[in-house]
Amino acid sequence: MPLTVAVTGPTGTFGHGLLPLLEADDRIGRVVGIARRPFDPAEQSWSKLAYRQGDVRDEAALRDAFAGADVVVHLAFLIAGGARETTRAINVEGTLNAFRAAAAAGVKRFVYASSVAAYGFHRDNPIGIREDWPVRPADRLFYAQEKAELEQLLQEEAQQQPGIDLYLLRPSIVVGPQALGGKLPGRVGALVERFALRRSPVPLPVVLPDLPMQLVHQDDVGQALLLCVVAAGPPGAYNIAGDGVVGLPDAARAAGLLPVLTLPAGPAHSAARLVSRLPALPSYLEWVEALSAPAVMDTARAKTELGWVPRYTGLEALEDTLRTP
Repeated sequence: MPLTVAVTGPTGTFGHGLLPLLEADDRIGRVVGIARRPFDPAEQSWSKLAYRQGDVRDEAALRDAFAGADVVVHLAFLIAGGARETTRAINVEGTLNAFRAAAAAGVKRFVYASSVAAYGFHRDNPIGIREDWPVRPADRLFYAQEKAELEQLLQEEAQQQPGIDLYLLRPSIVVGPQALGGKLPGRVGALVERFALRRSPVPLPVVLPDLPMQLVHQDDVGQALLLCVVAAGPPGAYNIAGDGVVGLPDAARAAGLLPVLTLPAGPAHSAARLVSRLPALPSYLEWVEALSAPAVMDTARAKTELGWVPRYTGLEALEDTLRTP
């Protein structure tokens, strides 16, 4: 029997990677999209999707929206833009509400979009982090702290609800047509759009540290989410990243910033650690902690156990993003 899938936050970057795949898959019969603000699925040609207005802070509304669903994919999450209390209410309490409502509705699988940030930015993290490496809160960055906390809380909830399988996806930095500027916190995103993503008419030299990044295309994240929806592999955590590591100078060259002079990464990591420890750090500068240590994952488990095959390398994913009008 075709599956009914409920998706919270279906209009974000991850939703745009997943929803077209749900539309095209005969194993999926019906999709329910839960969001606070109204949207028209027909504008995206999402014929299977029925819109339901709901707030993740309202567990009763979620139980009603999840009624009859086989799988819940939880994508609703705030990265920036609200007071810290509001952000936590949506991210942490809202995610727990979604899991509990899914369990109450008799859902078979709960798929949660976590992040590489759940591992934290610690100097003893190995290069090629595997899923059995512990998730640990970051020192200051609230986004990473909440991702680590939520993984632990969800696993505790899942132990008390043996009838529901928990899937945790840990994507690297997600790029793609809908991600341009939209996944970065306000002031940082504005600077990226103003400078890094515009080709300079004059070839000015750019000096950048060789900071390693893993990137993944939103469509490849959607494919990994779909594989969890249909239980292509066992429940648990899966690292998701495009093949290859992209250095910051490589990203600059892809954005047309030439010539690029490369500096060693070590001093940049040290400087980021120093800045991240400053007292009274503005919230948007907390993101500097993400530069304080490499966060490079091993994705072998997703490939062997889920059967996930990314279409884009990390660099190809970035190039596709930069081609977006």
